[in-house]
Amino acid sequence: MTRTFALLSILAVLGPCSLCAQTIPPKMTITDPASYVNVFIGTTGGGHVFPGATVPHGMVKVGLDTDSPENQAGYDGDATYGATGFSQLHDSGTGGGASLSNFKLWPLPECSSFEDCTVSMDSRTVPRKTRPNGSPDDFGSPGYFATNLSTEVRVELTASRRTALHRYTFPASSRKPRIVVDITRDALNSNTEPVVNVDPRSGRVMGGARFAASFGPGRYNAYTCVDFKGEGYDIPSISEYGVYLGDHPEKYSTTFTQLYSGFNSEMGALIGFPPSSNTTHQPTTILARVGVSFISSAQACANAESEIPDFDFDRTWAASRKAWNELLGRVQVDTQGVDEDTVKLFYSSLYRTHIVPADYTDENPHWNSTEPYYDSFYCNWDTYRTLYPLFSLHDPAEFARIVRGMIDIQQHEGWIPEGRGATVPLYIQGGSDGDPILAEFFVKFHEQAGALNISADALYDALVADAEKQPADWDLRGRQADTWKQYNYIPSDIHAPGGTNTKQVSRTLEYAFDDFSIAQVANILNKTDDFIKYSRRASNFLNVWNANVSLPGHPEIKGMMQPRLASGKWSYTDPRHCSTNDPDHATCYLDAINKDGFYESSPMVYSQYVPQDTAKLIEMQGGKESFLKRLDLIFEEGYFDVNNEPSQQIPFMYHYANRPGLSTQRSREIIAQSYTTEVSGLPGNDDSGAMGSYAVFYLAGMYPLPAARQFLLSSPYFPKISFFNPVLNTTTTFKANGFKGNPKDGKGGKVFVKSVRIDGTPWKSNCYVEWDIFLKGSTVELELTDDINVTCGDAVDALPPSLSTGGYDQSATIAPILNHNFSMHDHRGYVGSWQGDLYLLKGRAAILCICALVVVAVPVYRYANRRFYRTLDI
Repeated sequence: MTRTFALLSILAVLGPCSLCAQTIPPKMTITDPASYVNVFIGTTGGGHVFPGATVPHGMVKVGLDTDSPENQAGYDGDATYGATGFSQLHDSGTGGGASLSNFKLWPLPECSSFEDCTVSMDSRTVPRKTRPNGSPDDFGSPGYFATNLSTEVRVELTASRRTALHRYTFPASSRKPRIVVDITRDALNSNTEPVVNVDPRSGRVMGGARFAASFGPGRYNAYTCVDFKGEGYDIPSISEYGVYLGDHPEKYSTTFTQLYSGFNSEMGALIGFPPSSNTTHQPTTILARVGVSFISSAQACANAESEIPDFDFDRTWAASRKAWNELLGRVQVDTQGVDEDTVKLFYSSLYRTHIVPADYTDENPHWNSTEPYYDSFYCNWDTYRTLYPLFSLHDPAEFARIVRGMIDIQQHEGWIPEGRGATVPLYIQGGSDGDPILAEFFVKFHEQAGALNISADALYDALVADAEKQPADWDLRGRQADTWKQYNYIPSDIHAPGGTNTKQVSRTLEYAFDDFSIAQVANILNKTDDFIKYSRRASNFLNVWNANVSLPGHPEIKGMMQPRLASGKWSYTDPRHCSTNDPDHATCYLDAINKDGFYESSPMVYSQYVPQDTAKLIEMQGGKESFLKRLDLIFEEGYFDVNNEPSQQIPFMYHYANRPGLSTQRSREIIAQSYTTEVSGLPGNDDSGAMGSYAVFYLAGMYPLPAARQFLLSSPYFPKISFFNPVLNTTTTFKANGFKGNPKDGKGGKVFVKSVRIDGTPWKSNCYVEWDIFLKGSTVELELTDDINVTCGDAVDALPPSLSTGGYDQSATIAPILNHNFSMHDHRGYVGSWQGDLYLLKGRAAILCICALVVVAVPVYRYANRRFYRTLDI
């Protein structure tokens, strides 16, 4: 432990990352934000968070694996589960099947003989050493993980992007320390075609196998290369080596290759080392450098040799810590009057947003490309809402690389990746939600796109491919596009080839928002026809709105998103379905026999899911008072589901009804009730950083509108919070004037925004700010009050924008057209009739006439104006 605390002391005073090309954020008052990160939040209770060692977006995530059934990230913070190995690859915060956990290493301090060593996973598993309070004897911080095993071996882990470095300190009593290199046991025990080779001179282990994807039908190849070095002493030669099959090591064997499909046999290598001293008073420390590749074992070796050539554990750890501090330090908070747990929750949440997606550049086994390659998009369905808008604020260069990688995948595979893991497509959960990710980047950074090596044409072509081309396997990529274009919703009785006829209503809503995001890009690119087309398709949510369905027991709550047949006739799903109030206790998970039309949430929640046009939703629900009553009921009767992303925006929807104080109250209650700094401190799966970014925005006093230039506004949990953007080289600061702290239960307090000033000038709205404040770098002053009845303000555009009312860039020109189309229905009852098309043509003509008039009138006016002022000799 002395070595650990000494290095921590050094790291506490390290400056920003010298390896980063980004500009250093100015006035970095918290110089070691990594010290506020608790990597163990969410490691029990279904959070499935990875607490091991990695660099920001690193491919390698090295950590302790346990025999818990909740091992999606390998680790479980519950000490009752045994330790099984230290593997190199993990995801973080995912549901579904457990993923990765490839290439476990395991220390054996003593065996009666080489042949009697317990090498298979079940036989080598040991209980974990615990502290007096019952917690496991583990320690972690960004870039570092350590544990003391019950075998008295101390294990420390750190990493670079594609290489892990392990440090095993064996007790002095260990006269023949050995290390197992497990080639085959991934999380699913799914290997086939394993190969292992041992170099008898150096002890280098090379190997690999073919494994199953965790949430899809694909399989992937993975390879490793493991080298060893003594720390504090030279290893003259490897004392023992061999390959094992099952639980039977074979001494001095060097190669096994086996093709089988039962997955029961295990294969790997066992390496023995001489102790560091002939006495019994010195522990032996062995360093294991583990390179990983999805291309070959040779490339795994090359990765390791290039990234950690010197086996220097402390240097590798310090470089990782430095990178984390530079990244996290771009967001600075004033901690005065704020309890430490809130600061820890903030930086721990921010940290988790940069674990995945993972940078697999140069590890794409499918095609050669000079573009970046990113993976571990476990599902964009979860992350497009808050994760990527957060990247826009403080990490746009990484965001740009991710977007480039997604475009490259689309160019080679035909569609933007939606779910992807270990280089293969995973099942789609929502719509084609890579679309709002690409649109989020372009709407915010179209002026910088060229400098960031992103082609606007390629990005737009990728979006249009998703919108217009139906793949043969739309369960894995793209959309059910042909059906969407034909019916303007997804009917419940259409069994199109290539996918599963489920979640038709929720996909309709997702597709509508996806098309909204494409419209925003088309608008920037002056593609007027496409802007109008996709904006109209963004209103297709109307086609699954049944105004005649009420919530059972609440006739006043009328109008619901509902499944619909191709004929236009309605089907029915109980609005309570999939909620805590469901009398059938049903679920809405991905299931081929699931015919209710919804995924991951109830019709009550999905009837609020129109982020692009909440104003229209309020109108459909009977006006502001009815809308507010419905929102209140969602919270009071348990329909709000903090576990799943479809509910995420609901607490902030009070803004659209001119009651932002209620949004502030609801969002703060969610933080108080559902987020802590304990190991069980998340309300469910972290969902690849989706929940982490959600908490960051709530704590920062904002909620983003993806693929738009607006952020809904509340009050931060800090007197001041600043975002440094290294691409724009700007810092934007929010000051909470009158800050008096944060009520523990989230209720009341001086936390409601009654006025806003930007750079000293009164702002038009108390409910939202524009992206422009981040573009130029601004100071936003929020005047706080304890009056929950604050409003958005008196300005005409004080309410947040909606598609049908204008407010998005240039959308005022299309709002009248869309509003007319909202009332136009053909015999099947859905938007998109020939009458609407005729009106659209008239609308286009009117817009063109106005534009022509402007083109002619402005020069004439300017000429007359000049002549007039000349006569006055001015």
